[in-house]
Amino acid sequence: MKFLKNKLAVTIVVLSVTFLVLIGYSAKRNKVSFVENGLGVTLNSAQGVFYNVNNKVKNFFDFFAHFSEVKKENEELKNKNIELETKAQGYDVLKSENESLREVLNFKKQNEKYNFVGCDIVDKSGGSFLDEFVINKGKNDGIEKQMLVITNEGVVGQIVSVGSNWSIMQILSDENMAIRAKIDSTGENVGIVKGFKDSSNKQLSKLYYLPLNCKIKVGDSISTSGLGGLYPKGIRIGKVIDIEEDKGKVMKNAVIEPYANLNKLEEVFVVVPKEKINLEN
Repeated sequence: MKFLKNKLAVTIVVLSVTFLVLIGYSAKRNKVSFVENGLGVTLNSAQGVFYNVNNKVKNFFDFFAHFSEVKKENEELKNKNIELETKAQGYDVLKSENESLREVLNFKKQNEKYNFVGCDIVDKSGGSFLDEFVINKGKNDGIEKQMLVITNEGVVGQIVSVGSNWSIMQILSDENMAIRAKIDSTGENVGIVKGFKDSSNKQLSKLYYLPLNCKIKVGDSISTSGLGGLYPKGIRIGKVIDIEEDKGKVMKNAVIEPYANLNKLEEVFVVVPKEKINLEN
């Protein structure tokens, strides 16, 4: 290939010199001979081919040289993008944690009669059919039965069993638990919140034993009543999504969707009264 390129180059050089000589000779004449014209056409064609071949070869190697640079730059940008995304995710996590802690601290300031014992969920209790979880704090931390369990989103459950350094809590969807509640829009301290699951097994709650003349409506917020002093007043429980009337029993119930995500529980707080309260059944 190299030999052919060199041979072609020599041929073009010879033709070019010949053509220049003829141009110099013919410059003294007004007409260009047939041979001179043909030689010029041939030379121009050969030069064009040689130029195009060289240009394409140069462009080919330039492409790969630039492709390597572009690929390297692309990798660098990709790595920087991953780094920025990681930092952004870390920032979002920290922001969320700070907001949660701020909400808990504000709640603690408003409820100075109570301690809030932070706990981790370590296991599920009673098999897959019961909505019960084991937490890693117990009597040694002042926790007793019937105490309320919350997150920054709201109520998640209630303590039903206690050991020295562990406890079992029932979550809001368990029908065996019961929390006194109030309707925020009307201020009525009526009804008991118990666990409930609909036909699709969605984790919900119900506010039972409401009189028929109760003004509760869909969209109302339900919170703890605070009656009895076992836990503070005004801790969010959930939002009313349906009203059921039972005219035979002269009462109605309200289906509630909990504010807290009961499917993603990891860290919780047990509400512990600072003053001793008789919690015996």
